[in-house]
Amino acid sequence: MTTPLRIGWIGCGTHANEMLLPQLTRHDTVIQALCDMSTERLAATGRRYGVAPENQLTDWRALLARDDIDAVGLAVGPQLHYEIGLAAIARGLPIFIEKPPAPTARQAQELADAAEARGVPVVLGFMKRYSTANRIAANVIHSDEFGATASFLGQYMTAPTYFAKDVDYTGFYLHHCVHYFDLVPHLMGDVADISARRHEIEPGKLLLHVDFRFVNGGIGTLVMGTHQSRGTPMEWWQVMGDHRRVEVRNVHEVRYYRNPPFKVAKLDASLVDGEDTLVWEPNLTAAANEDHKGYHALLGEFIRAARGERVPVPNAADGARAMALLEKAIG
Repeated sequence: MTTPLRIGWIGCGTHANEMLLPQLTRHDTVIQALCDMSTERLAATGRRYGVAPENQLTDWRALLARDDIDAVGLAVGPQLHYEIGLAAIARGLPIFIEKPPAPTARQAQELADAAEARGVPVVLGFMKRYSTANRIAANVIHSDEFGATASFLGQYMTAPTYFAKDVDYTGFYLHHCVHYFDLVPHLMGDVADISARRHEIEPGKLLLHVDFRFVNGGIGTLVMGTHQSRGTPMEWWQVMGDHRRVEVRNVHEVRYYRNPPFKVAKLDASLVDGEDTLVWEPNLTAAANEDHKGYHALLGEFIRAARGERVPVPNAADGARAMALLEKAIG
């Protein structure tokens, strides 16, 4: 493939402009063509990324038909993710799809089957695997030192104002909850069974307690809801093993607890490497080019996959698995 990688990008909304494209263009890429139904958004995004007016399209089919793009990126919504994803796969174009991959688990599986049949790289926007703290914690959990995982506890909340007009919570499920139906199996392994308890405080304010049983015998509970202020920390999770546990707090802090001896009666007590708790958090005064949310790292892996490298990315099959777990949990 060419250097830089030529990207055709579909979807020029706020999320694409503020989260995805800024991180994508830090890699060895060029935005060759843009597509959006809104000519106003197209023009604004084109100015920002230096895409000429003749390369600003309102028909995604016209973008896929071009012979001057190497890969495609999508941030347009579940139904178009599915439709455009299938069309891009049919053309053999590597594709980045923001989550969710489709509106339903059945359609997500169709997308995964098509990608496997054609051998086309499809990378899903599950950036929570790539946030710095989650990557550190996952690497600890997957190490031989940590051993078998025994339990998962976590919470992922948002605010009711975000979904005030979304009476069936579809947006909450598809754009928020689906993240953790990818992250939890990534941390704990395959899910054997899943169920959920539901409490609606009032319309717009939903609480779910999702219960997991994992193939390795482990268990887990995930709390998700829409009744907390977005001005407070919204995420926390913990994985426990035998005398070990890892916690990630507020997306950016990692704590790794081992099995230290009691210190209260030891006058020579100190901190012992290999026994005592390790804590990591980023230096938030560092340069703004650091992306601890994970978009930069994830999109870098997409670029590598599009160039033909074999990288362990969240793929279409992972997207189908996450959607299947989501649908089973919410009934």
